[in-house]
Amino acid sequence: MLALRRSLTKALAARTQAPQVCSSFATGPRQYDGTFYEFHTYYVKPSKMNEFLENVKKNIHLRTAHSELVGFWTVEFGGRMNKVFHIWKYDNFAHRTEVQKALAKDKEWQEQFLIPNLALTDKQESEITYLVPWCKLEKPPKDVHVLWWNESADSRAAGRHQSHEDPRVVAAVRESVNFLGSQQNMLLIPMSFSPLK
Repeated sequence: MLALRRSLTKALAARTQAPQVCSSFATGPRQYDGTFYEFHTYYVKPSKMNEFLENVKKNIHLRTAHSELVGFWTVEFGGRMNKVFHIWKYDNFAHRTEVQKALAKDKEWQEQFLIPNLALTDKQESEITYLVPWCKLEKPPKDVHVLWWNESADSRAAGRHQSHEDPRVVAAVRESVNFLGSQQNMLLIPMSFSPLK
């Protein structure tokens, strides 16, 4: 444990300021079976993005040995650059706790994945989300995340253009905008090891 503490201290000493860590819980209705998804966003130091991605690709198996990775992407555009976004699936909160305890005991993961990557990030955000079985348009929960899959950025643009000409879509957007506090769009590029492309 002392060796781990020394390694973490050394990795963090190179930072000019401590990383920011944020987390929140979704407030909407949850699935009946308790399954939830943890969204992670890491803001990587601009000059360290390639090093970070190489280390993740090389050592992601150390993390996926403990829980299911749904997807791992880099952000091409939309918001701050040098950002990665990944989603982990858990059966329930007890499962997540078991995974966190196992990771705390996994020296190989700590030394090859956690410690090197921690020194390369500026900020981390984590959010718990649930799949919501929408059956009709109604006031959504506080935070809603929607992942749309498109073949390419051009196919996305063409689909949006076509939908903007559909009066049903225009009416639905006009109605739902009353519930919209803010919106953020990001183009996510999947990593080669990401299960969800």
